[in-house]
Amino acid sequence: MILLALIGTGSAALGQGSSAINPTTERASAMSQDAVMTDLFNRWEKVWNEGKFDLASGCVADTYTRHDPKGDREVGRDAYIAEVAAIQKDRPGIQVVVYDHSFSGTRAWFRFAFKWTDAKTGEPHTQAGTQVYRVADGKLAETWICFLPAGTVWTDVSAQDHWTSPPPIR
Repeated sequence: MILLALIGTGSAALGQGSSAINPTTERASAMSQDAVMTDLFNRWEKVWNEGKFDLASGCVADTYTRHDPKGDREVGRDAYIAEVAAIQKDRPGIQVVVYDHSFSGTRAWFRFAFKWTDAKTGEPHTQAGTQVYRVADGKLAETWICFLPAGTVWTDVSAQDHWTSPPPIR
């Protein structure tokens, strides 16, 4: 009986059968967060690259905080979606190409480039950058974005097929 008690205590101390330490639950929770992030950015890619604005309100929080070349500012969801539409009108056919990304909890990091053709001259244009997002309640809530000079692209790796595709192995 003492041996059984010791075995039971030992397994509890190791976290076996204990709800206090449950790596399976923690792993499932992390995987579901990755699924939320993947779903969100798959939809956001369609807004940017396919102009599917009917998906936009499900991607952006009511208030969206931006840290970008215009400064730190809060914009309403509709105002931000209008900014994206204006960029697309200014640069018809603009594509956001992702070269590398990572999700960690409610944060996402992307290394990307804008690619578009000037509507007046027909000349191709590019601009590379990096962007970090904070997601709250499954929607984009805050972003930090940094651009490289106009004409830049990432040359060290190939672009991913989609924003959430596995990053290329170097």
